[in-house]
Amino acid sequence: SLGTLKTHTLVSNYGALPSCGLFNVTCHVFLTTCERCLLPAIEGCCKHEMPPTLMAMSIPRVLSIQSHVVRGVVGNKSAVFPLQLLGLNVDAVNSVQFSNHTGYAGGFRGEVLQGDQLWALLEGLEANNLLRGYSHVLTGYIGSESMLLMVVRVLEKLREHNPSLTYVCDPVMGDNGNMYVPQELVKVYRETVVGFASVLTPNQFEAELLTGQAIHSREDAIKACDILHQNGPHTVILTSLDLEPRDSLSLIASTTLLQEEGSAQRFEVQVARKDGHFTGTGDLLAALILGWSVRHPKQLDVAVCMAVRAMQAVLSNTIDAGETELCLVQSQQQLQDPPQMSAAEFKLTPLS
Repeated sequence: SLGTLKTHTLVSNYGALPSCGLFNVTCHVFLTTCERCLLPAIEGCCKHEMPPTLMAMSIPRVLSIQSHVVRGVVGNKSAVFPLQLLGLNVDAVNSVQFSNHTGYAGGFRGEVLQGDQLWALLEGLEANNLLRGYSHVLTGYIGSESMLLMVVRVLEKLREHNPSLTYVCDPVMGDNGNMYVPQELVKVYRETVVGFASVLTPNQFEAELLTGQAIHSREDAIKACDILHQNGPHTVILTSLDLEPRDSLSLIASTTLLQEEGSAQRFEVQVARKDGHFTGTGDLLAALILGWSVRHPKQLDVAVCMAVRAMQAVLSNTIDAGETELCLVQSQQQLQDPPQMSAAEFKLTPLS
């Protein structure tokens, strides 16, 4: 029970409205239910109005520290909208502000946020008593060493208010042997940041950088998970693994947290490769894993499968539209209700 209002007890729970009138799809939201009339106590649904502060308590709040581009779908542009569709409040800090992502032939223009600038933003929030209520921190591309070190101070400050805050770290450093960030950031991630992470989502190249070992097989990937667990994160999800068979991509997830009966603590997800080159997929997947993990807190396999299916649907829509940037707006129904996939397209295998 969160409290009482006019003798009606308000109970926080997770539920779903029958439909969302705008798009005519199931609209999953965090509700606070009035025990007396058994109606959701949200505006327009229950005559017993709920104080705004009480409503805010029932909805997870994410601080997302990632890149931003004016045109394109990477970083916060990939993460914020899907998280909001999944019913979470999201406050975004832009670690960089670029015209476009760095893969364009004409280059890019913009600025990189420094550590002192991040701290100034935090001080502004603290001065107005706005640091309370954060349930999650999500980080992606960080463009400077000072900024990355300051992220650790931010985590320490937020955990003063919420010791159980979950930190989902996507350690964006590079892919396929190519570095995206200065070399000195690798050491900061490996020796400092990983130890603060609750959930870590490196791709194959990044996992190799963090563990110092090559990944050529499932056994290598499992060993990498174990090494990373020892450094702090209770959940490690290795993405974009290029393993046999070569016509698919693999994800291997491992958690030390107790799961519901029937849910695996370690498993592999294989999906059919999509033709094309996409940016922002890692940012999107990390956000989707966070969002679906909130809905399935002791079922990592369910959360990851929902996230992967949703992302595959986004990629299919992007290909069908002939676009080079992810089609998130066109995919909002699939983001909220990921479509089923055939056995040829999707395979989940528990691992020992």
